[in-house]
Formats: sequence, C-alpha cells, structure tokens
Amino acid sequence: MHKPRYVFSALVFACSTVLTGIPACAQPKPESASPSTFAPADQEAIQLLSDYLKIDTTNPPGNEIKAAQFFKAIFDREGIENHIYESAPGRASIIARLKGSGKKKDIVLLNHMDVVSADKSTWKVDPFSGKIQEGYVWGRGAIDMKGMAIVELAAMLQMKRAGTPLKGDVIFLGTADEEAGGEMGAAYMVREHFDWLKNAGTVINEGNLIIAKPDGEAAYYGVSTMEKTPLWLKLTATGTPSHGSTPAAQTAVTKLIDAVAKIRNWQTPITVIPVIQKLYADIAHLATTPVLQQGQKNVTESLNDPQFRAEFFQSPVRNALVRNTVAVTMLEGSNKINVVPTRASAQLDVRLLPGEDPDRFIQSLKEVISDTSIQVEKILSFPSTVSPQDSEFYRTVSQMASKYDPGVPLTTQLSAGFTDCHFFREKGTPCYGFMPFRLTFQELASFHGNNERLSLSNVAFGRTFLHELVERLATE
Repeated sequence: MHKPRYVFSALVFACSTVLTGIPACAQPKPESASPSTFAPADQEAIQLLSDYLKIDTTNPPGNEIKAAQFFKAIFDREGIENHIYESAPGRASIIARLKGSGKKKDIVLLNHMDVVSADKSTWKVDPFSGKIQEGYVWGRGAIDMKGMAIVELAAMLQMKRAGTPLKGDVIFLGTADEEAGGEMGAAYMVREHFDWLKNAGTVINEGNLIIAKPDGEAAYYGVSTMEKTPLWLKLTATGTPSHGSTPAAQTAVTKLIDAVAKIRNWQTPITVIPVIQKLYADIAHLATTPVLQQGQKNVTESLNDPQFRAEFFQSPVRNALVRNTVAVTMLEGSNKINVVPTRASAQLDVRLLPGEDPDRFIQSLKEVISDTSIQVEKILSFPSTVSPQDSEFYRTVSQMASKYDPGVPLTTQLSAGFTDCHFFREKGTPCYGFMPFRLTFQELASFHGNNERLSLSNVAFGRTFLHELVERLATE
C-alpha cells in the first residue's frame, strides 16, 4: 500500500494507536508450525513466498523486472497466458490470464511488486532472505504485499490445474511503482494496456484484511470500498539571504516556521461519513472501555461528549478517519550552516475525506497560514473514488466470513492510506481492498516496519480462502 516513505502507515497500530480498543501489545499466540505440517498446496505457496521475498524490489529504484520474470517463469511452466510490460527499463508489470466463457465479467487479482526500504541492521533476519522460522516467512513485503500476490498466484495455479470451468476471465496483475504512487505501474497499465482489463467487473487488491485478537482469532473482517485521497503540497517562503552572523528579524526560514506552527495547531473540522459511522457501530463490542463501547454505537452523536471525545482521539488512526489530516513531512532550508537562504520549503502530506474539494482545502490552509507571501504548490492530487457495497463481491465475502468465522462481523472501511485501486475506480471498475489474512496488531506493526513477516498459517488460510472466493465469483 502506498505511503510516503517518511511517514508511518495508518494501518500500523502501536500500543497507543489502536483502532478498535483491542489490546495491541498483548503477546499473540506463538506460531510453532513448520511447512511440513501443512497440505502440499500450502507447502508450495509457503515456498513460493519464501523465494519471492528473496527478490529485492525496493523502490526506489524498484527493478520490478526481476519479480515479473519470477512470475513469468511459473506462468510459462503452467501454460498460463502472460506478458511483461515495461514502462521504463527495469520498471516492469506482469499480467496473466485464465480464459473464461465470457458469461461473466472478469476478476482481476491485483498486487504490487515493489516494496519500501528495510534497514538490515534493525531486523532479526536479512529482510531479503525469505527465511522460514518460528512459524513465519520473514521478509520485506511479506504483508505489503508479496504475501497477497502469492495466494493470488496459488488460486490461479489451482484453477488451471483443476481445469475449473470459468464464466469470466481470471487475471493476475502484478504492478510496479505502487510505493511511489503507481505512475510507472498501475497507471501505466490502465493507460497503455487497458485492452487486458476492459471487461473487468471486480478488482481485488490490498487495503484491508481480517483483524485478529491477540490469540489469533478473528475479531472482524474489513473490506475497503473507498480511500482518503492524497493532496501533497509544497510551501515555499522567500526572504533576503544573508550571512548567519547577521540575520534579519524575518527570514525565509522564520516565515516558514511560523506557517508550520500555525498548521500544526490547526484542528480541521470533524466529519463522520456513513462508512465510518457503520464501522464503529459494527465493532463497538470490541472496544475495551465502557465509554468507547457505548459511544461507538453512534460516533457522530458521541463526539459531542467530552469524555468520549478524549478517549476516541487518543488514537491517531481514529482521528484520521473523521477529519482531513495534515502531516508536515519534509523541511528544506539552507545547505550551509552559516548562510541564511533565499528560500525555505516544507512538504505536507494531506489526506482528504471522500468528497472533499482539494482547492477549497487549499484555500482554508492559506487562511490558516495568513501570509500571502508563502507560495502553496500542489504536487499530487486525484479524485475521490468509491466502489459499491451492494455487490456480488461484498456479499460473497460476507458469506465466506460466516463460514470460516461464524459470528464475526464484516464491515466496510475507509482506508486512511491509498492504493492502486483509484486507477481502476476512475475507469468505472469496482476495486476492493481485502487480503484474507488474520493479522494481530502486533503482526501489523511490522508493516513498513522491522521484521515484516507472515505466518505459515496465514499463507495456508489465505490460499484456501482466496481460491474459494475467486472460484465463486468466476463460476457461479
């Protein structure tokens, strides 16, 4: 899932940033399984994930061609139609297809092949070792999102080997560049090779999953139908340059500091959209305090209560789901300690709730800064998009949740981060964020962090669940 490399994902939950109130720092049930304890199809998937994690696709530079060639060798061996497309040398995406009869729309299994960087010195194992130990497969991208790619691949292989009679095509799409915005990956494929994708009825991608309790049991299923949209901005202040020994009362740097201080203290308005109202009502029973349990049944009304408000906003994640957020992430001034620069700049990672107008937000930001000499430049922005909840995909996930985890609720979520889904939604193709892994908050903490890993039991469960889900969607 794409996040700027200099901020933490809204999906990473530290002890004090729990979404639901489930204790995040309790030790999860230890994993002690070895690959040999699983069925042959699961063993194959575990080994494929281990091999895949050994391929370093850190972005930048990406070099996703190596991952694309890994998949191509498998598809070629299995007799599955496939093609690699390069948007630039080494920046490759791969697409593969199992043909159906055409009686149903196609299903696209989307994943990105690039990963964020990993500092080897802070890991228990080499982040590109694909090591299998302690009941996990370890490596950068295990959760984000090479694990999902492997269970998607496994579903394709199982259907091809079984000769499953498909009514719609099943398409595997591994893309480049998601971690840097997707321009050289999903955007390129949608723009240049949409002939492969024009009949798609559903795209399955990252964005949400099954939140598990510390003991590993499912707490709730989450499906993302929408995402907050990024609005990346650059503020530039100007002033008269001078020697550091004789600074003016006001310089480019001090003007920028004043602006950033005002932004830091700005409390953007609270807006509880229907999806968030439903989310917290659905999971209210999981909260660990009586105030949250009662108040989450109607978040809009409860936020008027100071006690509930104080508890609710202890979590940066909850805060991000009910308002537009602004993170000051990059600062630049002089490149020499004794030089007062002509220019100083700050970059802001703004995330807007669905339906918000970027230009109106920028105008509000300028009013907060209250300094017309500071330039506000738009770096990145794209439209808000939504996939329908009333869909065969959502109903099928709901049925399967009842089958695999009876009594566990399924709820729709707003993703605070953004993924490649928006490229498809902008073309009118529904895209859903759902990975069939039961992950505890402690396991989620490795997402973009140290010691990223996926349990062997999750590989096995994810393979089984996704195969059944895709088969239902493509055949019934």
